[in-house]
Amino acid sequence: MANLVVFQHSELGPGRFGVTFRDHGFRLDIRRPDQGDAVPGDLDAVAGLLILGGAQNVTDAGQYEWMRKELALIKMAHERGLPVIGVCLGAQMIAHALGGTVAQRTGAPDLGFAEVSVTIPGQTEIMMAGVPWNHPQPFSCEQEITALPPGATLLMSSKNTKNACFKVGHRTYAFAFHPECDRPMVDLLWTRSADWCSKVGIAMSDLGEQTQKHYATFARVADRLAVNQAAFAYSYRRLLSA
Repeated sequence: MANLVVFQHSELGPGRFGVTFRDHGFRLDIRRPDQGDAVPGDLDAVAGLLILGGAQNVTDAGQYEWMRKELALIKMAHERGLPVIGVCLGAQMIAHALGGTVAQRTGAPDLGFAEVSVTIPGQTEIMMAGVPWNHPQPFSCEQEITALPPGATLLMSSKNTKNACFKVGHRTYAFAFHPECDRPMVDLLWTRSADWCSKVGIAMSDLGEQTQKHYATFARVADRLAVNQAAFAYSYRRLLSA
């Protein structure tokens, strides 16, 4: 069984991504580096990395030894051609580790469901197979990726987040939104972001209404993204020999 290392940085776990990867035969090695769990020093017996979101900021990496270790492992895994998937903070860590730029948003945080559009390169990307060219995704971030890593391909954009999804190389994918969330996780995401509501100019009830309106469509698309990641990002020869 292939070993997928999951770096979790908050109460939000791997959600639907975790369920899908388990269904595809992966063993999830879930770690909380922010709470003292070790970051592997090498990639022995590691089939890939899944880096989740959190309240931490990449620009504060100097304060967190565990984050610096994660960034180094992301770079190592990418250079070896292993699958690397990042969500929100994880996406920002991928960008930072591979030479992109992450900075504080000049305006309010990006909070709530927003329509994302698949770019023209994204429309022919295998990982976007079955994904509508316009669909809702949940955002909760106060920093943004202002410059993609060298050689990256932009796959999705939204009105407030240009670099909403990108790939680098063949198996590194970054999502600035939260496609891993199931319904309880979406509600938890909004609760954790409640302090931002006044900055954005919305109420918690507005977020609830957005969820009621968009969740069913989002869930279908997010499940497709999860299956695509599990089915296409990994070498089956590598999995069979793991």
